[in-house]
Amino acid sequence: MAMPKNSISDRSGQRSRARLLLCVAAALGVVLLTFVVARAQQQGKADPAFRKLIDDYCAAWSTGNTDAPAKFYAQDDNLIFYDVTPFSYHGWKEYAPGVHKALLDGAAEIKLTAGDDLRTTRRGDIAWTIVPMHFREKTKDGKVIEADLRYTGIWEKRGANWLVVHEHVSAPMAGN
Repeated sequence: MAMPKNSISDRSGQRSRARLLLCVAAALGVVLLTFVVARAQQQGKADPAFRKLIDDYCAAWSTGNTDAPAKFYAQDDNLIFYDVTPFSYHGWKEYAPGVHKALLDGAAEIKLTAGDDLRTTRRGDIAWTIVPMHFREKTKDGKVIEADLRYTGIWEKRGANWLVVHEHVSAPMAGN
């Protein structure tokens, strides 16, 4: 029994349309994937607003006085800040005098500088930053102390301002 010619050409046309639709779907998938990857890479790079914020934060700490950087910190008592020494502080009311005693009292000059590799990720009113920093202190007795630091800051937008609600500052162990 012979098949009608129209039936064979209909199947061939359906296959061609199916292949075309498959190619279009694959091309759209590649375009979408490219957009998603580019967006993810963009979010990991330095946000200009946070570049300025981090540079201003470092300048405030470089004054050697905790009054200057206080404006960058949420003042809630239940917040925890990890620093190089001691292990942690609970709330700004503990952090400010603790850092002053541990790092600033013996300093004649302080310089904190953020590295170029600032990464910022934002999710609504929460953002986190990671950046290497360099700390340089000239003590009152003339010694110079330098350290490379790792900084992670968790920021929350409160009103018009981004405030640190948690941070972790650490120094690599010697020899690393």
